[in-house]
Amino acid sequence: MADITLLDGGMGQELVARSGDAPTPLWSTQVMIDHPGLVRQVHEDYFNAGATVATTNTYAIHHDRLAKFGIDDRFNALHMQALAEAAAARAAHGAGRIAGSLGPLVASYRPETHPPHDESVSKYAEIARLLAPVVDLFLAETVASIAHARAVLEGALLGGKPVWLSVTVDDEDGSRLRSGEAVADLGPIVAGKAGAVLANCSAPEAMAAALSVLGAFGRPYGAYANGFQQITKEFLKDSPTVDSLHARPEMTPERYADFALQWVGMGATIVGGCCETTPAHIAEIARRLTAAGHRIV
Repeated sequence: MADITLLDGGMGQELVARSGDAPTPLWSTQVMIDHPGLVRQVHEDYFNAGATVATTNTYAIHHDRLAKFGIDDRFNALHMQALAEAAAARAAHGAGRIAGSLGPLVASYRPETHPPHDESVSKYAEIARLLAPVVDLFLAETVASIAHARAVLEGALLGGKPVWLSVTVDDEDGSRLRSGEAVADLGPIVAGKAGAVLANCSAPEAMAAALSVLGAFGRPYGAYANGFQQITKEFLKDSPTVDSLHARPEMTPERYADFALQWVGMGATIVGGCCETTPAHIAEIARRLTAAGHRIV
């Protein structure tokens, strides 16, 4: 039996659902502004469900997104608010790690929008340095291309904490990134830099192929999938809102846990959930891991 790190589940979709507000292009950032304390509540619910890592609500806090709405002057303050809510939840729970989320610059799932290397490194380094005093590690999420992986690793490492690199893969061919590049091509890039390698925000069915490749990199590896029906064309336009995406009704906690236990059976030691997974999904994974004799760490 293995020691398994259990990540939390979706934050942005969960916040939108709990707030009852209409989604905006600022997504989870807008909810955090309008409903202080709600992020902490979600973190607490994931800890209570069995998660051992709280991922900060910083995925979408980027200059380009804030500037569109005239609130870029709140860049630092919003990062501090997200950190405070995660730290308060951990303190209330009495244990756990905090992962500082580094989301894609400009847009998710659109590798063609990734900025030039030096610009990207600078922007990621700025965020990493803001998060570093509070977090235990950085989680570079939804990395869609080789260029993206190279830049976020270089920038995040300047924050002085371990970096876990998590890539988003093709929903029909998990051996390829969203860019079409081979996941295997990440090998030289992560060597000596990434503390762990994961796949996230892709269909659960695609993760086995991704893990077959990631497992050969000699690093701890794992997966946390989404529960979307598909990434729609509407969502790939500029400044989308999440009402362009729809959850899979059949992706129940029990069904999702089936996938997570499959990944563990492949040697994954880090599992959790992404968009459209909830505390109920994490609780079911925790129950199943414990029943199978694994230790959640």
